[in-house]
Amino acid sequence: MTPFGSAVRKLRMERRITQKDMARGLGVSPAYLSALEHGKRGTPSFDFLQRVAGFFNIIWDDADSLFRVARLSDPKIVLDTSGKHPATTEFANRLAEEIRYLERDDIDAMREILEKAAKKRRLQR
Repeated sequence: MTPFGSAVRKLRMERRITQKDMARGLGVSPAYLSALEHGKRGTPSFDFLQRVAGFFNIIWDDADSLFRVARLSDPKIVLDTSGKHPATTEFANRLAEEIRYLERDDIDAMREILEKAAKKRRLQR
């Protein structure tokens, strides 16, 4: 399941809405919605994200958070390391090989490193 799929499922469950009813309300098939929730579909379109926000009648800040989660939920990503240091390419390839074997605490530690790097980059702007 992707972060977006988890967020949509949580919203749906909190409001006691079935996939079938939500799919009907969004104009998609229940199979598509199920695949989206389970991470078997790529990042949804902006139009679809707007329909989801409207369907749940969520405020702009919450919708913005949902859109961000959607951007971070593509289950099949491509990393472009062209023009970077060879260590960058090696790291990306090692991560691709090992990610399925990492424990949750290892992922959390790597996420912390990424957050610190992003914060550092924002401060340098």
